[in-house]
Amino acid sequence: MLLIAIIGATLAAGIGSVWLAAMLLLLGMDGRWRIGPQHLLSLAAGALLSTAFMAVLPEAFEDHAAQPLFATLLLGLVLFFILEKAELWHHGHEHGAHGDAPHDHGHDHDHDHDHDWALIAGDSLHCFGDGVMIASTFVADWRLGLVAALSVLAHEVPHHVGDLVVLRQGKRRAALLKVSLAGAVTTLGGVAGYYIVGRWEAALPYFLVIAASSFIYVALADLIPQLQRRMSAAQAVVQILWLLGGMGAVMLVRSLAHHAH
Repeated sequence: MLLIAIIGATLAAGIGSVWLAAMLLLLGMDGRWRIGPQHLLSLAAGALLSTAFMAVLPEAFEDHAAQPLFATLLLGLVLFFILEKAELWHHGHEHGAHGDAPHDHGHDHDHDHDHDWALIAGDSLHCFGDGVMIASTFVADWRLGLVAALSVLAHEVPHHVGDLVVLRQGKRRAALLKVSLAGAVTTLGGVAGYYIVGRWEAALPYFLVIAASSFIYVALADLIPQLQRRMSAAQAVVQILWLLGGMGAVMLVRSLAHHAH
């Protein structure tokens, strides 16, 4: 039953985020809804930080020595920094935040094709890691897993918006298929995580702390830096409200899941 829940949650977070991104592009994010990439980035950052600090870390630190877990949190942040430097954890949202499609500078078709698949390969690796982390939280508590899946969904939407903007310079259906394939890898990571964490369940608090370090790193290193731009006071207030909205959504889902238990 737990494995089925993990598969369902990772499918929703992985492929669901791709289709939600495609729907936002189709409707026009700067149209009547007035929902732009900056709003989505703020929402995602709030959801990730709230999940890490208000849900995952408290669960990990319950009945466990704090110092080894703090050391793991620090090492996790350094690890993700190193992986990103090595371009093994590429998860930049720059193209999604600006919403600008790249211009054609005469690059040949083969170069563009290779770039597309390199982007998909990087996405797939990150999605696999997301799946493992979602599985870890589900093994700890299904309510925690639900919150983690929601946060992954929130931060993947703006990322996939950017991917689709880049890849749809060719055929839109092909772009959607490529990004959907990367999103589906989240489920593979979820299944792998279920068996890995199940085998070393004594290490579950450490898996949870690594998951939290990933959420914190993505929020602070990838998302929030893109929100630190010159803007009017009104725009800053709206940005903060979306950030708080992401935090509030996580807390609401966690509260509802707790009462439903």
